[in-house]
Amino acid sequence: MKIALAQFNPTVGDFEGNSSRILALAEQARRRGADLVVFSELCVCGYLPLDLLERPAFIQRNLDTLKDLAYHMPIPAVVGYAGKYNHSNTGQSISNKAALIKEGRVVFEQSKMLLPTYDVFDESRYFHPGEKHFVYGLGKEQLGITICEDVWNDKNFWIKPRYARDPVTELMQQGTSVLINISASPYTLDKRSLRIEMLRSIALEHRRPIVYVNQVGGDDSLIFDGASMALTADGKIAAQAKAFEEDLVLFDTVTGEGEIHAQAKDEIAYAYQALVTGTRDYVCKCKFSKTIVGLSGGVDSAVVAAIAVDALGKENVMGVSMPGPFSSEGSKTDAQALAQNLGIQFITIPITQVFDAYLNALQPFFGNRPVDATEENIQARIRGNYLMALSNKFGSMVLSTGNKSEFAVGYCTLYGDMAGGLALISDVPKLMVYELAEYINRERELIPRSTIEKPPSAELRPNQKDTDSLPPYEVLDRILKSYIEEVKTPAEIAEEFGFDLQLVRNIALLVDRNEYKRKQAAPGLKITSRAFGFGRPFPIAQRFVP
Repeated sequence: MKIALAQFNPTVGDFEGNSSRILALAEQARRRGADLVVFSELCVCGYLPLDLLERPAFIQRNLDTLKDLAYHMPIPAVVGYAGKYNHSNTGQSISNKAALIKEGRVVFEQSKMLLPTYDVFDESRYFHPGEKHFVYGLGKEQLGITICEDVWNDKNFWIKPRYARDPVTELMQQGTSVLINISASPYTLDKRSLRIEMLRSIALEHRRPIVYVNQVGGDDSLIFDGASMALTADGKIAAQAKAFEEDLVLFDTVTGEGEIHAQAKDEIAYAYQALVTGTRDYVCKCKFSKTIVGLSGGVDSAVVAAIAVDALGKENVMGVSMPGPFSSEGSKTDAQALAQNLGIQFITIPITQVFDAYLNALQPFFGNRPVDATEENIQARIRGNYLMALSNKFGSMVLSTGNKSEFAVGYCTLYGDMAGGLALISDVPKLMVYELAEYINRERELIPRSTIEKPPSAELRPNQKDTDSLPPYEVLDRILKSYIEEVKTPAEIAEEFGFDLQLVRNIALLVDRNEYKRKQAAPGLKITSRAFGFGRPFPIAQRFVP
């Protein structure tokens, strides 16, 4: 059997657009001689639909679209959809399903058995789990169809499986000859190698080929890398689709041969593609086309601008320089040089006059109190107001430029540099920002070398440097990763790296106390195992001290 792996970029709730793309790819698969075409998880309605699943009209449109797809489908196909479950005693009336379409109708359907409730997933909130898996015979193959998490519980691969049941083993015991998995598996750093090794372990254990089809594209904070693949029974990758692009590749279950499309081997290049994809899809799916970036002359705003250009085109990015009383001449010229190198529109709006007006207006109330962070934040908020005014006037989305290291410890200003519609590097640690800058400059200097080499500074007071308030980023980023992503205690972190325990405790306390800021931040793009946002729900009003 020739199986087509069809990965595409669905939009949540765009039933007409998703259906059209499914049919177009199915027709392409038919013309190329495929016997079966396989699509991704919940591709009919788009993933992640969240509480839209609680709206009866959404579910009905989903079912109506599936019926229409079945009528027009040119070859047998496996598609993901939200299907009704009529015998639930748990309150959930729908299941996460895969439908096998053949000859104008749905001839088989399988419900997802393992429903993840960790990280960004809360599927038990919406779906009733499948109770049993069944094999379906198509041509000379016995198809075992699973959905995403159903293959992530191999007892031979994981030290501690999450679930009591293993759908893969149950399917193999029924005589499965080809295992199919339809997925919406979000990208995170280093996940692709984990995914490959996990699927290879299953193939080798059961001596069966595996067809894995993953969603591609951005959906709010999540980025899906696609990279769909087929593995032979001996664990060899025989077919693989592109990463971060729509694609269709064929796999022959008899010969074990297929098409392999090249992917970025370097993890920083892969991460950069993820950020470009996430930015493009967030902006466009929110029905914006143009963006605005405040250019400070620093590395963060430079990387954001470069990503925006790759995502949306230079004609859709405006750079805004807003020099203040403490802005260095080098920062101003670096911002202009960056804009010229990227070919984007560039404007300058100074803030000093407005800042002085603020101080004059507030002086009767501030009295003789010393200058502190208040005056620094006023400058940042003037800039935020400028950017949002331009956004309102021209209908462009502001891209905020804060990185994960800053967001973690609150080294950012509410309603100031945090203003915007998308915080696209808010899950990128500061040291990784520098890696991205070097990657952006791999062919020619787009980001000025002086931007990368100068000590980072907010330039909100004379001779200010980030290290005045924070430890060096080489230290800070290690602490933050251990505390946020690996959930280690300050004592464990201090012992592992030889850091001063009080320093680690202070950083941990900053992370916890600044949850209120992050709750008010623009949505970010998730690329690490634990990003700030709905995948890391911490209370704001709490007094626990680690």
